[in-house]
Amino acid sequence: MSLIRVLIIDDHTLFRSGIKLLLEREEGFEVVGEAGDGLDGVKRAKQLKPDVVLLDLHMHGINGLQAIPLLREEVPETQIIMLTVSEDAEDLLEALRAGARGYLLKNIQTDFLLDSIRRAALGESVMSPQMAGKLADTMRTSQKDNTSPEPDLVKLSPRESEIIVMLARGASNKEIARELDMAESTVKIHIQSILRKLNLSSRVQAAVYAVKHGLVDSGS
Repeated sequence: MSLIRVLIIDDHTLFRSGIKLLLEREEGFEVVGEAGDGLDGVKRAKQLKPDVVLLDLHMHGINGLQAIPLLREEVPETQIIMLTVSEDAEDLLEALRAGARGYLLKNIQTDFLLDSIRRAALGESVMSPQMAGKLADTMRTSQKDNTSPEPDLVKLSPRESEIIVMLARGASNKEIARELDMAESTVKIHIQSILRKLNLSSRVQAAVYAVKHGLVDSGS
């Protein structure tokens, strides 16, 4: 298996050094570069073409949220994980809307971080568990003020409607395949169709969409 090439963008030198040391001690990872602010990070990403960028939120100059669309434009194949101390649901929503592949808090366990980087490199979406709960709470609150049916939902087939609900409940492709008795490759095709029909860019955004529009009730 090829190495996962990682770029760390964070304005705290000690934190960058700690993450770099952690990753370099693990098999399968290569830290190809570091940057202390968003603008330099975008430049480094353009030069290095990393598989995954670990991006801090609050930085001087261009912050993480501002850097995401620049990274998406310059290195569209690179997966972006926001790695931050911010537990603000609005920061989470803005990061996902901008195109981040994941949102992790800096207090996560080492194994969770490593697994999240691996999953993001494969195109999967990742999120700290507590942020997933805050996301659902925020969406349910906004849902009360927006109960009109969305025209886009009509575009989904019955099978796609089932799958988007399962995405909102945090199911993996393997779990969806097992539950619906289909091949995992077929699940991936359905998810791509859902994203295309709803004009979304990731499974996390699909999950947000499902909760926001009432496809998953508050007890799920």
